[in-house]
Amino acid sequence: MRKAYYFEKSEDGKVICKLCPHECLIRESKAGICKVRKNMKGELFALTYEKVSGLNFDPIEKKPLYHFYPGSVIFSIGSFGCNLQCKFCQNWQTSQCSGFEDHLMEKYSSEELIEISSEKKGNIGIAYTYNEPTVWFEYMIDIAKQAKLKGLKNVMVTNGFISKEPLTDLLEYMDAFNVDLKAFTEKFYHEITYSTLKPVKENLKIIKQNKKHLEITNLVIPTLNDDEKIFKQMVKWIADELGEETILHLSGYFPTYKMSIDKTPATTLINLYKIAKKYLNYVYVGNVDTVAGKDTYCSQCGKVVIKRNGYSTDLIGLDRGSCKFCNHKIINYY
Repeated sequence: MRKAYYFEKSEDGKVICKLCPHECLIRESKAGICKVRKNMKGELFALTYEKVSGLNFDPIEKKPLYHFYPGSVIFSIGSFGCNLQCKFCQNWQTSQCSGFEDHLMEKYSSEELIEISSEKKGNIGIAYTYNEPTVWFEYMIDIAKQAKLKGLKNVMVTNGFISKEPLTDLLEYMDAFNVDLKAFTEKFYHEITYSTLKPVKENLKIIKQNKKHLEITNLVIPTLNDDEKIFKQMVKWIADELGEETILHLSGYFPTYKMSIDKTPATTLINLYKIAKKYLNYVYVGNVDTVAGKDTYCSQCGKVVIKRNGYSTDLIGLDRGSCKFCNHKIINYY
């Protein structure tokens, strides 16, 4: 447990959490929407500081990040809680838990995690993932600061629902983001996630403006966010506001948690893939078995530069981030 950043004291011992756009007004002995930031005697505390729900060395493609050190390994860590309440949450056991107990958690200092991350040959850095890392901000930034000093990369896998000040503070240490753009209507965000879309859109622009590596994931749910007209508006917005080189991952949904809608048909994903490719140069399809949307093709000459089979990658056409055939820059961190 650690005293939280980004809160203000209010009347009658209440506090206002300023970490995300919810700005929860929290009474004494209560927690915010995320369930893991609690008012204790008029101060806000992060309950899950140094508490870990899972850690593993993953392929970078699993985040998913396809244009950030492809074929590499990254040390992934997660904790508990989330500031959204998505009815379709695929990690609900850790993100939507309430009344969590210490015996369910492993405890690691940031120094211990840095040491573990250094044990794996070829590991490029640390990914803050599995549950929403925004709600364990203090722990994440402490780890990220030390990782940066060690020459490790920092990757945040996030819903993007964070306030501007903490996001700005994170940008100094984060190298890459995968942001889950869940839909493109306020109605979906309000009814299905109990949040709002506008801050996510603004944060995507801030990340891009600060020249951080950005990839976007859109989980496609039948009848809820698969309308082709609205989807077209979304990809046009991405192209116009973030650039046509922005990487978009379309992911298939499976029924889980509080949602029993049938899984996403592969045909739906392929149709949306074809629409997105009219506006964006790099679009991928995941979580379903399809031929399209796996490999990376050079946006200039059309040659295959990365072939993928599951999380296995073969960099057949890249030379220090550029296409071997036409020299077009595809990977920008070199």
